[in-house]
Amino acid sequence: MLRTHMTRTRLGFLLTVVTGVLLGAVVGQPGSGRAAAATKPTPKTPPKISGTAQVGLTLTATRGTWTGNPTSFHFQWLRCDTTGAACAAIPGATGKSYTPTATDVGHTLRVRVTARNSDGSATATSAATGIVPPSGCPPGNGVIQIGQLTPPARLDIAQASIKRAVTRSTQSIQLRLLITACGRAVQGASVFATAVPYNQFAVGQGTTGAAGTVVLTEARRSGFPASRQQRLLAVFVRAWKQGEPVTGGVSSSRVVAFRFGHH
Repeated sequence: MLRTHMTRTRLGFLLTVVTGVLLGAVVGQPGSGRAAAATKPTPKTPPKISGTAQVGLTLTATRGTWTGNPTSFHFQWLRCDTTGAACAAIPGATGKSYTPTATDVGHTLRVRVTARNSDGSATATSAATGIVPPSGCPPGNGVIQIGQLTPPARLDIAQASIKRAVTRSTQSIQLRLLITACGRAVQGASVFATAVPYNQFAVGQGTTGAAGTVVLTEARRSGFPASRQQRLLAVFVRAWKQGEPVTGGVSSSRVVAFRFGHH
């Protein structure tokens, strides 16, 4: 009888202890041996946006930094007023990157990041970008006709290559140039190219085709080579829109250089 009584007593004690531990774990009583407080994410630093807020140029956002070991992040880009207030979610803009469109002109942009883990979620919002200015970029994704392009958009001399390596015996050069704007090929842009210093080769001029390219063939002149030590052929290239000042409007210029090859 004594052994049975003691066994029941010990069993009751153990059940009491176990029940207390379980209750403590659930309701957070002291001595539970396990933290019961939720540890959902908490923002330490807000997300940031990098890039230029301009139509056709891509912006990229960071997550910001968080406590609580988030297991997932969700991005939502917001279109706001000129002060960064009165923001509304941009439909479909839920990635780390966003490219402003004509709808964003006159607005600022923010990104809202939601961090989640098994205990819950929290959000943090970036500072506003500058006001998206008028772009001069026409809508769409295909080739731009030069007449559709207006400031502040600019032509870009995106690629420049030469058909054959330049040597001291070269009698002509053939330049291939790609002109773009807003990240798209431009058809109908006027292009001018001349070697620097002047009078090494004839001046080339032409108009870009449907692929945004133009090929300029320039004959050798008496000024080539410019010196015995010359190892590079520098070429000044300008692209512009007919009817606009050569140094204004959507025009741009660039100097490209080609190394001399072997004789």
